[in-house]
Amino acid sequence: MVKHYLYAVVLFSGVFLSLNIQAASFNCDHAQTKTEYAICEHHHLNDADVKMATTYNIIRKLVPMGTRGVIQDQQVKWLQLRDQCGDNVSCLNEVYKMRQQKLDIYMNNIYKKGPF
Repeated sequence: MVKHYLYAVVLFSGVFLSLNIQAASFNCDHAQTKTEYAICEHHHLNDADVKMATTYNIIRKLVPMGTRGVIQDQQVKWLQLRDQCGDNVSCLNEVYKMRQQKLDIYMNNIYKKGPF
């Protein structure tokens, strides 16, 4: 179990260090919606967005194609749900928490099957 944890820390550390240091998983200079502006204005939402996007991109590369399609479809639906929050910070907190929990389940399943 400790081995899995250490692997995750190394994996996430490398990904975070390789990201451009910018707000959110998108360029805040080009924010267009109330939701995007809210994410850019609130540090904790910014962090949640980066974590979610990083986890999503890692998972997308590690799962088989059939599962990848399911995860991508879920992401599109989740983005639509997120955007319904507009600039409601408490709503955004909840949808990010919900999505991260779902992605964490996928990540745990990958760990269980992986050769590490």
